[in-house]
Amino acid sequence: MNSRQRRGVILLLLSVLLAFAAFAGVLSVISDVNAKVGPEVTAYQVRTDVAPYTQLTEKQFEKVSMPKRWLSENAVTDLSEIEGKIAVTHLRKGSLLQSDMIVRRPALEPGEQEIAIMIDAATGVAGKIKPGDKVNIFATFAGEEGGTPAQSKIIVSNAKVIDVGRLTPLEGKDDRTRINQAVPITFALGTLDAQRVAYAESFAENVRLALIAPGGGTSLTPAERTYEITQDK
Repeated sequence: MNSRQRRGVILLLLSVLLAFAAFAGVLSVISDVNAKVGPEVTAYQVRTDVAPYTQLTEKQFEKVSMPKRWLSENAVTDLSEIEGKIAVTHLRKGSLLQSDMIVRRPALEPGEQEIAIMIDAATGVAGKIKPGDKVNIFATFAGEEGGTPAQSKIIVSNAKVIDVGRLTPLEGKDDRTRINQAVPITFALGTLDAQRVAYAESFAENVRLALIAPGGGTSLTPAERTYEITQDK
């Protein structure tokens, strides 16, 4: 073997050694990254924007994989957690689903029934009412000429809200009410209160809600339920 051949063999051996060294370096980097990142787990991110108080379905989310150490403790890793629950805030597309973003929809108690009515979005809801809140339901009735004066009545006090729907444009609206958009609000009420709400929706000039502060619900006397402008004179 001449000197040129020996140099070729030496260079070949050096190339092989360098290749093994580079491969070992890559494996070392991968091992180091895996050690720092840790195992991956399943999480869920929002596929499209979800409005507050919307009933949640699996179609609204998509599965993603990410390192466990990067997830917060309240990240949802099992989509069965959304069953029977609603969003408590606006869920934006691409955000990771957290357990504090959702809450179980309030359930009916014995003797209660669901009844939903459309409430003026501007004056009756204002984005502040959510499931689980309690409200007083006001209805205003037009007076009769030479007869009963116009009145404002609290037709139901401490009504429990169990669902807040989407903002809905009203078609064929009554110009007298001047309501352009409304929100369907679902209440859990006894039979008599449900009848009062249905009556007010059909015959009242306006139906409005007044949010009650937590723990602030009180019973009302008959005199407190009805107001006439003549009472201020």
